Amino acid sequence: MAVLPLLLCLLPLAPASSPPQPATSSLCPRRCRCQTQSLPLSVLCPGAGLLFVPPSLDRRAAELRLADNFIAAVRRRDLANMTGLLHLSLSRNTIRHVAAGAFADLRALRALHLDGNRLTSLGEGQLRGLVNLRHLILSNNQLAALAAGALDDCAETLEDLDLSYNNLEQLPWEALGRLGNVNTLGLDHNLLASVPAGAFSRLHKLARLDMTSNRLTTIPPDPLFSRLPLLARPRGSPASALVLAFGGNPLHCNCELVWLRRLAREDDLEACASPPALGGRYFWAVGEEEFVCEPPVVTHRSPPLAVPAGRPAALRCRAVGDPEPRVRWVSPQGRLLGNSSRARAFPNGTLELLVTEPSDGGIFTCIAANAAGEATAAVELTVGPPPPPQLANSTSCDPPRDGDPDALTPPSAASASASAKAADTGPPADRGVQVTEHGATAALIQWPDQRPIPGIRMYQIQYNSSADDILVYRMIPADSRSFLLTDLASGRTYDLCVLAVYEDSATGLTATRPVGCARFSTELALRPCTAPHAPFLGGTMIIALGGVIVASVLVFIFVLLMRYKVHGGQPPGKAKAPAPVSSVCSQTNGTLGPAPAPPAPEPAAPRAHTVVQLDCEPWGPSHEPTGP
Repeated sequence: MAVLPLLLCLLPLAPASSPPQPATSSLCPRRCRCQTQSLPLSVLCPGAGLLFVPPSLDRRAAELRLADNFIAAVRRRDLANMTGLLHLSLSRNTIRHVAAGAFADLRALRALHLDGNRLTSLGEGQLRGLVNLRHLILSNNQLAALAAGALDDCAETLEDLDLSYNNLEQLPWEALGRLGNVNTLGLDHNLLASVPAGAFSRLHKLARLDMTSNRLTTIPPDPLFSRLPLLARPRGSPASALVLAFGGNPLHCNCELVWLRRLAREDDLEACASPPALGGRYFWAVGEEEFVCEPPVVTHRSPPLAVPAGRPAALRCRAVGDPEPRVRWVSPQGRLLGNSSRARAFPNGTLELLVTEPSDGGIFTCIAANAAGEATAAVELTVGPPPPPQLANSTSCDPPRDGDPDALTPPSAASASASAKAADTGPPADRGVQVTEHGATAALIQWPDQRPIPGIRMYQIQYNSSADDILVYRMIPADSRSFLLTDLASGRTYDLCVLAVYEDSATGLTATRPVGCARFSTELALRPCTAPHAPFLGGTMIIALGGVIVASVLVFIFVLLMRYKVHGGQPPGKAKAPAPVSSVCSQTNGTLGPAPAPPAPEPAAPRAHTVVQLDCEPWGPSHEPTGP
């Protein structure tokens, strides 16, 4: 009987000792299927019409599938605290934005699928925290930029990287070279135009490299390619082989691809795009002896150049070859020149000295090099003393010159000497084409009659200056024997050729035949004598005009005053009114009648006169004149 009360006391404690059962129904999002009865836990929501990552996720899940939905962004809180997640699929959504640190808590994640979305770039913080990631699928997005540090956290663990079907023109090759465990690398269907040499040299475990359908004209040899046999088909390949796919690229089949042609392959999927002789031919059908290169040839270089110290100078060098040669410059002191605070080297072969110094004078060497060899050319630079300073208000006059500065003049001895010196650096002038007269901006070109060439339709003049490579064309009627070139730049050297355009009787097609070439230099434009500055001249004219007006007013006032004084204080132009008469005087025989003394007259200059006595009587209304 004592045992029964003890059992009754233990019954309420039995439910408390058992573990609580999770409410799985509240942790599984709507329209999703959740596997929570056994480990690992998984949440499956493919094609559920989701607009965002469901907030009611079981944070203990090891697998989360959200593919084929309409999720537009992955926020920082969407996947927070899911530290046990191993597989995450966000494929085929509309994701445009991934917040920085959105995967920071997924330290156990092994596979991340983001393919089929609308990502345009991948920054350094968006994949932060994925320290155990092995498979990263980013294909079929709109990626145009991949940050150099985007893969830093998973660089040592990544085994599969798929960047295919994007818009990548450049890649962080240095970052890709640190993926030491990568086995498959998909770069196909992008916009890659070049691959640096040695980009894959440290990828010792690489088994498949796909660079199909890019813009690659050449593939540089890589130490990795020489260590492993290259194959085209993955089936049946040995474990140590590297499957390399590079079809669909505009390959330029020259000597740079001989190493690839020597590989024993059986497929014929690749084709040559250039040079024209090999365009369209299957890559493996072209003989090894046809993969040739042409050594560089310097086609244009700057003539001897003279500049005052402190001024910029541009040295130009152009070269052709196959492959396109790279141009470098060596200073007169033997130093290889590049971009610095005083110099800039451009890919087109131009070297610009921003501020010249006397030590820059000398012979600069242009070196054009490619896989077939190199060519050199010398360019002379003379650095003179700096120009004298000019005063702000000084009047500068160049030496006088007869006629119009742009008028054509026969070449002088000095200019002829300069032209001859410039001609030594280029092709000699043809005697059939002559520059008879030239000025600062114009030149007269003459050529002989071309009657031996039948059916001439017109003449073509083509020329360019030493300052640029733009070729200018002029079409001239067939009956012309001369042409006046205008709108030329002063102080430049021009290379000019005349071609006859005629109809070939054998083929019936239009053909051209060179008549001749010439080189000439335009004269320097002389500045006319300049007057004082416009503000100074305008102020002077205003002051002078104001002085004339003031002087005229003063003279006018002075004339009025004089006239006023001459007319006795009366305004000019009016008759002087008679003064009132108080008495009438008549001439008598000398007797003086009683009369008041007249007012004292104003002093006047003395003059000779005769004294006459007047007999004056008072004049008034009672004294009227009477008859005789």
